[in-house]
Amino acid sequence: MTVFSEGGADEQGVWFPYFSSRFDAKLGEIVYDEPLPGAAKFRIRKGVPFYIERQALSKKRSEFVLNTHSKAMERVSFPSDQTPEEIKQERDDFRDYVITGIDGAKWGDGRQIECTREDKLKLFLNEEFDLFVGRCLKLLSGLAESSEKN
Repeated sequence: MTVFSEGGADEQGVWFPYFSSRFDAKLGEIVYDEPLPGAAKFRIRKGVPFYIERQALSKKRSEFVLNTHSKAMERVSFPSDQTPEEIKQERDDFRDYVITGIDGAKWGDGRQIECTREDKLKLFLNEEFDLFVGRCLKLLSGLAESSEKN
């Protein structure tokens, strides 16, 4: 018997304790540290649904190109080019989309970091936080791949 989940918890994301990272010159790669006890937690969800939805809504361009095998002209569609403002807006929308919860995180002056778009975008100004979220997204992707194999 195969059992399927009806959604819910995974749609909101998975909680990750914050872990730091550093570049190791000897290895030539980024090394991720273990989370410290009592570290702030961030709920992060997969970014794939965001991009699937955006692709469905995006403008498309079409051109006729020559198929070298059949020697016939074929219509090929692809996304339109985005302006720099549209690229920044999409990146900010994605950052707002993937973080769905913040617990125990504070700014340097002691204020609590809220789960608002403004605070999330400020967090991403920190390169180490950006690496943390990227690593979490890779881990979520790995979880999805391993569950698909089973």
